[in-house]
Amino acid sequence: MKMSRYQTPWCERTEPATVPVVLTIAGSDSGGGAGIEADIKTFTSLGVFGAAALTAVTAQNTVGVPGVYVLDPDFVVAQIDAVATDFEISAAKTGMLANSAIIEAVADSVKRHSIPNLVIDPVMVSKSRVPLLEENARHTLIRQLLPLATVVTPNIPEAEAILGTNITTADEARLAARRLKDLGPEWVVVKGGHLVHESEYSVDIAFNGEEFIELSAQRCETANTHGTGCTFSSAIAAYLALGLEVPEALFKAKDYITWAIANSLSLGHGHGPTNHFYFRRPS
Repeated sequence: MKMSRYQTPWCERTEPATVPVVLTIAGSDSGGGAGIEADIKTFTSLGVFGAAALTAVTAQNTVGVPGVYVLDPDFVVAQIDAVATDFEISAAKTGMLANSAIIEAVADSVKRHSIPNLVIDPVMVSKSRVPLLEENARHTLIRQLLPLATVVTPNIPEAEAILGTNITTADEARLAARRLKDLGPEWVVVKGGHLVHESEYSVDIAFNGEEFIELSAQRCETANTHGTGCTFSSAIAAYLALGLEVPEALFKAKDYITWAIANSLSLGHGHGPTNHFYFRRPS
């Protein structure tokens, strides 16, 4: 009887034994394009180790969000505690937090564990316009979580909801960044993707209280933008965990999300996902 055998070559380490750990505190997207699924893909692509604390489970795809199941705040805390007591967390990001009780629990956990480099993506509404944050939780987000942020990354509708104002121009986005900075975060990035009439470029406005930085990229002609906010904020957290200062982390995260959108995936029947693993690292 003929028998063949393959033997894997002896394993030899080619990567470091440890890498920075980044924690995502967010909801799960069953379609895989947003939420913790997008976060973990981003972390893996950029060479950091991703850990997760789920806040909610969504029945979701590229078309919509037919169902949301919100977890108990105590269980969210249990997940954060499990990660923080075992790993040295180098950065963290938040996404969908759902309600005031979870926001309060997350803010307390961040302070108890002295979690550094916190990036807040103030998720309020899905791409298909399904609410992902209770209306009465906005004030809790503003009061308790934004002051803990190293970077907060609202898009135009989220900035409008937080500030109670309309933002229709780049000048208004800069004013919004100033007002958001007054709420306590170290850096604010008002994402300009929704200002489609302004320019053929998508310009994000970053502000730290002293200087403005414009993050500009040519707009990509694609409808496949599901999970872009999750991916961008995760990239910022990953780069901060790798030791970059905020401005450089923002520049590299802007490059990353731009490549991910430009090479997005036509999957599903709605807004397809970005391509988290296409990114060309600079030489």
